[in-house]
Amino acid sequence: MKIIAPKESHPGETRAPLTPDSVAKLVKLGAQVEVEAGLGLAAGFPDEAYLKAGAIITADRRELIASGDVVLRLRKPPVEEIAWLKQGGIHASLLDPFNEKELVQKFAERGVSAISMEFIPRTTRAQKMDVLSSQANLGGYEAVILAARYSNKIFPMMTTAAGTILPAKVFIIGVGVAGLQAIATAKRLGAKVTAYDTRPVVEEQVKSLGAQFLKINLGETGQTKDGYAKALTEEQIQKQRDAMNKTCGDSDVVITTAQVFGRKAPILVTAEMLNAMKPGSVVLDMAVETGGNVEGVKYNEVIDRNGVKIIGIANLPGRAPLHASQVYAANLVALVEEFWDRKEKTFVLKLDDEIIKGCLVTHGGKIVNEKLQAK
Repeated sequence: MKIIAPKESHPGETRAPLTPDSVAKLVKLGAQVEVEAGLGLAAGFPDEAYLKAGAIITADRRELIASGDVVLRLRKPPVEEIAWLKQGGIHASLLDPFNEKELVQKFAERGVSAISMEFIPRTTRAQKMDVLSSQANLGGYEAVILAARYSNKIFPMMTTAAGTILPAKVFIIGVGVAGLQAIATAKRLGAKVTAYDTRPVVEEQVKSLGAQFLKINLGETGQTKDGYAKALTEEQIQKQRDAMNKTCGDSDVVITTAQVFGRKAPILVTAEMLNAMKPGSVVLDMAVETGGNVEGVKYNEVIDRNGVKIIGIANLPGRAPLHASQVYAANLVALVEEFWDRKEKTFVLKLDDEIIKGCLVTHGGKIVNEKLQAK
């Protein structure tokens, strides 16, 4: 079976879906692996390393994509490239299926079995395949590093002959994987950290990292069975904003990470909150790619609003492309290994398996995923 990986074509993308180490693992399984020339250059992996790992290198993108029994990518493909895919083949990548209905339909029409890596179930068995968590973890780290760069203060407390420098105050909104890593990173840098999430269950995790948890009584909230925060009512959102206004005003850095799966990100930091912040403060919006949590944020830009810098830089994991590629490739290899027939040396789509049921979007010319059918 031939597994292929084309180079990412999205503007500014630095990550690669496969690394030389991951190629070596696939070759050891008995797969023929072919990758596009320059696949990992932006992440620090030269073509020679892929060759040494056992991959074939090709410069013909169209021929490469057409020849793959299994196509492994990072981002969703351009719509026009779906027609190049082998009918009956398998395609696995991030697909943004809720917002890419045309793309999903094209996969079905082409007869491709498309796997959406966002849909990997959040179960113990599938944890090693969870690309959202692996990328969010690095994104949370990069968010703090970027915010620290733009802040007009240092993060740690310092006692000097010229006096004591107080630690920066960092407020992190949303305590998922990205938020927890942001808390840990800000604490390592010496900041005083406060965090908030609509799910009271995360309070213990926040405190275990040495941060304070901001309590706001919103009534019934909670999380979905997959661990995502549930959408709030308008009344709950307003109560939340009122309570966060003072904390934002007291903070030197605010980092927002809140996203609702399959929906536009909620506005959490309003113009009123921004008005309450001191000149020199920084707000970083990790949800900018799904609409943003901060009122007035600009996609992939840093803007100055009355002395408050609003950072909307996209693709934060891509700022650490070597490690982001390593963990993403490890997630893909884990998926392949889980369903690899070692005797026949082929990837087997077990349609009755809970993982495949969760992440398979199209198969046999149809859209088969229940989440999309429900939409």
